[in-house]
Amino acid sequence: MSYIALYRKFRPDSFDEIKGQEHIVTTLQNQIKSDRVGHAYLFCGTRGTGKTTMAKLLAKIVNCDNPTDSGPCGVCPSCKAIADGSSLNVMEIDAASNNGVDNIRLINESVQYSPAQGKYIVYIIDEVHMLSANAYNALLKTLEEPPEYVIFILATTDVHKIPVTIKSRCQRYDFHRISIDTITDRLEEIVKRENASASRDALSFIARTADGSMRDALSILDECMSATINEKLTKDKVLATIGAVSVDVYLEMMEAIKNCDANRALSIIKDTIYNGKDLIQFVDDFTWFMRNVLFLKLSPDLKSELDMTEESAEDLIKLGNDYTEEAISRYLNILQHLSSDMRPSSVKRILVETAVIKMMHPETENNLSAVFERLDKLERGGGASSGNTGTDNAAASAPGHPAGLTDVDITMIESLIEKKLSQRVDEEINRRISSGELFASPDAQKADPKKQSEIVLKNIRERYEPAVAKDIEELAKTWNTQVVPKLTGAYKEYSSFLNVEPSPDYQVDGPARLRLVFDEKDTENVRYGFFSKEEHRSRFADIISEMIGKQVELDIVTRRGSRSAVDQDSQALNKIKFNDIKVVDTDEDIMQ
Repeated sequence: MSYIALYRKFRPDSFDEIKGQEHIVTTLQNQIKSDRVGHAYLFCGTRGTGKTTMAKLLAKIVNCDNPTDSGPCGVCPSCKAIADGSSLNVMEIDAASNNGVDNIRLINESVQYSPAQGKYIVYIIDEVHMLSANAYNALLKTLEEPPEYVIFILATTDVHKIPVTIKSRCQRYDFHRISIDTITDRLEEIVKRENASASRDALSFIARTADGSMRDALSILDECMSATINEKLTKDKVLATIGAVSVDVYLEMMEAIKNCDANRALSIIKDTIYNGKDLIQFVDDFTWFMRNVLFLKLSPDLKSELDMTEESAEDLIKLGNDYTEEAISRYLNILQHLSSDMRPSSVKRILVETAVIKMMHPETENNLSAVFERLDKLERGGGASSGNTGTDNAAASAPGHPAGLTDVDITMIESLIEKKLSQRVDEEINRRISSGELFASPDAQKADPKKQSEIVLKNIRERYEPAVAKDIEELAKTWNTQVVPKLTGAYKEYSSFLNVEPSPDYQVDGPARLRLVFDEKDTENVRYGFFSKEEHRSRFADIISEMIGKQVELDIVTRRGSRSAVDQDSQALNKIKFNDIKVVDTDEDIMQ
């Protein structure tokens, strides 16, 4: 006898042997027990999940002379005839090759004749989504009102292509992807029945590679067992046999990208090529992988909608926690351009390697999304990339440059600060309100949430110790380098104040205040009038107090005469050279 493939040899012949589709098994069993079998069924789901197997099993049991709760008896003449394919009561039609209207007309004519033996004539139409429009129209009437002895079972892997008029006439059953553990258990059972030996991790890897398809898993097992006859099947032997690019490879690639491990990333690409895998397919699959990571990061509830197993979805959710949405979007953009560039290219490997290096090192790109990612690395404590040497290290240590940033980034950072800081300040204030760190008075707790920030800002100075002379001097010195950038992004209504000249005002061992100096000609200016009002000046003092964590009192003065005391202070400050320029890049810098 010729060899029979494992997926055919171990096709389930009872409900008990069907794995991973318990919700459908229970429903069909109840219908059979209560004699409520329908006339038309639509089985939907990805490949290898048991649609055709379930259809044949249902055809067997409705014609069985001695059915049981677990399925057909398997020994009556009807069961034997269906099993060996000689029964006239079960017609299996492949719609991919019989998709014309004439094929459906033959079915419409044949249903007029009742079965010579058995109870039902069952038509199993596989890949029904391949039928033509005229074929669907020809099937409609018969599908809606077939003779009482006819059952239609339609199977499809692409239910969206089936007309609504067809779907509305059927009972629809969605076949789920089978979990990795369920597939692994089934493979273990089959290996024992074949008197072979395999490690659990090897079978688990096969199950993961099959991606929810029992038939794919059995086909891979068949191949691996043929390659290791009289030997124990291990994971290494599975990898050597199939050379598949599994989800684990993409997880490993993402880990290498996160750690800027170029050696590991390039090794993965090399192994993919030597295992005979197509680089274009590798990139396309990696793009889909990255797309799923982004979707699950944005909404973990989408895992039931994506084309993957529950276990794979959980792995991707954990992976997404290590990346920002901006970083993943940048990776997708790189892969999208890579895919289009590779097809006409004769140096595909070089293009893939270059793209992976770009993903690791955002400093190689001069766009806003790359700067977002670099700032995120700095916030997480990553600093400059491990691969930076020479000039990069010099730039990173230069005055006015946070680690890992160069002169090219400065312009983009200015626009980035405006977008990012305003959101962060609001979030930080709200966090401190909700946690009670910032304000715990009954007035704030009872206030409408929209008014809480206003109440808090009006009372900020009461939470801090009064600023001393040293604090005010430092504030004046760092006005243009630290205070102004924060104000530009977070409190734009005070942007007209940015060119005002700050000056300390204090007496030895006396109170210290901050003066904001206007030229005499500015007294008729709108901005001078704005800050002449106590309410505006008070709120601005609150904001400054929150920035430095000290109670700041604020005055506005005008420069009168040729060399007033205030004027002398201001001129002296203007002569100071400040080298500690700092671009705000962490939440702590914003609020401290």
